[in-house]
Formats: sequence, C-alpha cells, structure tokens
Amino acid sequence: MQGYDASSYGDAFADVYDDWYHGISDVDLTVVELLDLAGGGPVLELGVGTGRLAVPLAEAGLTDGVAVFGIDASEAMLARLAWRDPGKLVTTIHGDIRYDLPEGPFGLVFAAYNTLFNLTDEGGQARCFADVAQRLRRGGRLVIEAFVPDDPPRHGDSVTVRSIAADRVVLSISVADPDHQSASGQFVELTQTGGVRLRPWSIRYSTPAQLDECGASRARATLGIVRTHAVRRRVHAARQRLPPPDVIVPRASLRARQLISDRISAE
Repeated sequence: MQGYDASSYGDAFADVYDDWYHGISDVDLTVVELLDLAGGGPVLELGVGTGRLAVPLAEAGLTDGVAVFGIDASEAMLARLAWRDPGKLVTTIHGDIRYDLPEGPFGLVFAAYNTLFNLTDEGGQARCFADVAQRLRRGGRLVIEAFVPDDPPRHGDSVTVRSIAADRVVLSISVADPDHQSASGQFVELTQTGGVRLRPWSIRYSTPAQLDECGASRARATLGIVRTHAVRRRVHAARQRLPPPDVIVPRASLRARQLISDRISAE
C-alpha cells in the first residue's frame, strides 16, 4: 500500500482501538497465561498499542516484581497507553519492532492479535524473530498470537458495512492477494458533519508451518539449537517449543480464528 509505514495502523486506529476491539480476547485469562510463561520476567510486548494487555499484565505482576516493557511505532497509540497507565507501570519504547528492540534480556517476548503480520514483508518478520532470539534470556520464550489463514486462501476485493447509524456509516474496503500472502484495506468512516475519515491497514500473513520454520531457523542460527518437539498447553495452543529459549507459535482457537477471519474481510 503506497504511503503506508510502521506507524500508519496505530495512528489511524488509536482513537477507536479500545472501542472496536475490546472483546477480541479474554484479557484476564491471557494475563494469567503470560505470567505463567514469563518465568519471573521481564516481559516485552511487541506492538504494545494502547496497553490493552500490557497494563493489566504489569498490574498483575506487581506482587512478584515482573517488569513489563512495550514497544510501538505509533505515538498516538503510546499516548493512549499513557492515559491508561497513570502510574507508569509499563516502560514504553517508541520504535519499530524490526529495528529498535530494547536490549533485555527478557523472560518473555510476545506479540498479540496479529501484530507480527503488520510487518508486511517476509524479511521483516524473520528479522524480528532473530532480534528477539538475541534478547531472550536462557529459557526465555517468544509467544505469537496469530490467525490461521484460510485454506484455500481468500482472494479478490471486498466492500462491506462495518457499522451504520443515523448520522454515520463505516465501510470496510479490502483486497486480498494470496500469491503474496497479503491483504490490505481501509475503513472509510462517513459522517453527517465530519466528512470522511480513512483508517488504513495492511498485513502479510504466514501459516503456522512458516512461523514454526522461521522461529526454528532463527533460533538455530542465533543459539545453535537443533532439536524441536511439540507440546500442547491448555485449550489454546498447539505450539513448537525450542529449549532454550522457546519459540512458541500458538494456533488460533476456533473463536480466535473466526475473529481474525472477520478482520481479514473487514479490514
């Protein structure tokens, strides 16, 4: 998408993100899972956004002294996080998750709700994996939450109505390109008094097998890891685990898969 960069999504969605996406996952359950995986921390969230997960995670980790960090390329998103976190429990970094990760070492690095797919070139995702691997302490974990692409993949254009009211309508316009494993689009908000507001988005998606391979190859290259084995954790995930550190790639639950399928067609 011409003119689209690392901060475009966050800057466009910061003012509506918590309203539109507050129900995309069970925050309390997710926080419990992440604290369990963190092993005492510290924790880094990639694409921390408005702090939907990072702030309650930091609050829950206070008792055990688990420090939480978050990085995001959008100043607008980080401003929303600052409003949500007046006690400054989350240490924030304004930067690109491909190039600007803090040094660590971290017990857990995670990317929620398709954040990894916002890196719209394959090289960017691989670079992120490699940089994270260098910043995990021994035994640390990388957790990726992402949708499972449709099989066969979607293709072509789509125009749908996201919401409609007496004084406004939000249209979703998108195009999917399965040959490049990409999708992009705009939410177009038309209001009676405020004119037109555009909210662009763009992703490059990967299959679970591709994420597994990317994690395994980057971990081997960085840490000399050559052995993998599969484990299953609770109801959410079939994950590949690399000891140490572990690169954990959860496949979406049926509910999560439906949420993300809606996102691809709507965004």
